Amino acid sequence: MRVSLDSPVTRLLEQQHIAFEVIEIPLSEDKKPIRSLEELLTAQGLDTQSVVRSVVFKGEHTGFSLLAVAGAGRADWALLRAHLSERKCRMAEYDEVPEATGYVVGAVPPIALPAGLRVLVDQSVLSYDRVVIGSGVLGYALALSGSDLQALLSAYPVGQFVKV
Repeated sequence: MRVSLDSPVTRLLEQQHIAFEVIEIPLSEDKKPIRSLEELLTAQGLDTQSVVRSVVFKGEHTGFSLLAVAGAGRADWALLRAHLSERKCRMAEYDEVPEATGYVVGAVPPIALPAGLRVLVDQSVLSYDRVVIGSGVLGYALALSGSDLQALLSAYPVGQFVKV
């Protein structure tokens, strides 16, 4: 059964004529995405490392930024601070994420974001033929071509921003 989903993300993809697949992510009783996302993706034939996470953080002077990173990579704060010429950076608080991105934690995409939000792309995002991103709606993700996502992210700086 094909799930229909309407969000700023799906509208952007449709406007750009980019094919995507909606992946339903069952929510737990407390309305949080299941923790076995890897099992769900594996069952659908998708690489679990191809999930592009959107890590929202705040610099002391630069405000909120979003780091798009694939796989299990963890943000390297020293690299991020150096790139932004910041002395201090911290993860965004749970309630700051919607304020900064327009989306709730667990649904934040690396695209279709507010114009003022700085976006950085870790080079890990460029490694996959097919990627999974946040849909903008809790309980759903989107699978699309890695090259299509790269094209959508092409205006943003790409670099090594995770611990290796």
